[in-house]
Amino acid sequence: LPDSLVREEDGPDGNFPMRRKMEQMLREAQIKITEEIAAIDGGATFHEDSWAREDGGGGRSRVLADGKVWEKAGVNLSVVYGSMSQEALKVATERAAEKVKGMEPGEKVPFFACGLSCVMHPRNPFCPTMHFNYRYFETDNGIWWFGGGTDITPAYINEEDMKHFHGTLKGVCDRHDPEYYPKFKAWADRYFKITHRDETRGLGGIFFDDLDDRDPEEIFEFCKDCANNVVSAYGPIVEKHKDDEFTQKQKEWQLMRRGRYVEFNLVYDRGTIFGLKTGGRIESILMSLPETARWEYDHQPAPGSPEADFIDACKNARDWV
Repeated sequence: LPDSLVREEDGPDGNFPMRRKMEQMLREAQIKITEEIAAIDGGATFHEDSWAREDGGGGRSRVLADGKVWEKAGVNLSVVYGSMSQEALKVATERAAEKVKGMEPGEKVPFFACGLSCVMHPRNPFCPTMHFNYRYFETDNGIWWFGGGTDITPAYINEEDMKHFHGTLKGVCDRHDPEYYPKFKAWADRYFKITHRDETRGLGGIFFDDLDDRDPEEIFEFCKDCANNVVSAYGPIVEKHKDDEFTQKQKEWQLMRRGRYVEFNLVYDRGTIFGLKTGGRIESILMSLPETARWEYDHQPAPGSPEADFIDACKNARDWV
């Protein structure tokens, strides 16, 4: 992998220093996070491979498989540029209409996108799945924005764990803007909704997109702080529960919740759909999917059970801090 995938002659005219800065920050975060996660796992290391995108750009994937703690964990860096359809832009941003203003129907949109995405699927049903993504976009005419977030998908509710996870994210948000956490927490609860199930994928976190309302350097520092606190929010929860005993029924419930994870990622996830519409690398796009999942016909948790309580939290968003 070259020292930088950002080249000034590629993509739309724009903020090249920010492109390089974002790429460098995400490269460093990728190494730091995977080293810390491998240390917690204690049984496997991350396999690394670099790739090039035919239409412009490339990336580096780091994937851990068959670990002691994680069945699968992947952290993927991508730096891509070129031109995309206006339909693809509608997937990338909720504000596509204003970003294609003045363009002819069918006209391609020059773009640059740099992001770091991650999903980790642990073995133990009492260890949650975790996802994060932080990204920077540019299109023509000086249009730019940041997006991202970190969220958690347990199979069972542990109030103390959720207070730690959400509390860590709130602490990061509060260092930059006290309005960020309530705004981005509510956004996550909306975004991670599996509409056809009328429930969320998990128990949320923070999510934001189209963030361009202040100096890009300020938003960059916020994204950097978020990326640097992924493991502090998530790692202690996994270390606490990685050796918990569990039953076969609890394992089956975890696999059913993974099934919901798959449904969201393939039907609704903005990053997955954008990658497919812009000719992205399939192995990297589908890295988020678990190795094993389960679907049972019309499964209904027993009333009053921990599983029923979890479903209630997915249908009725709760405040954790």
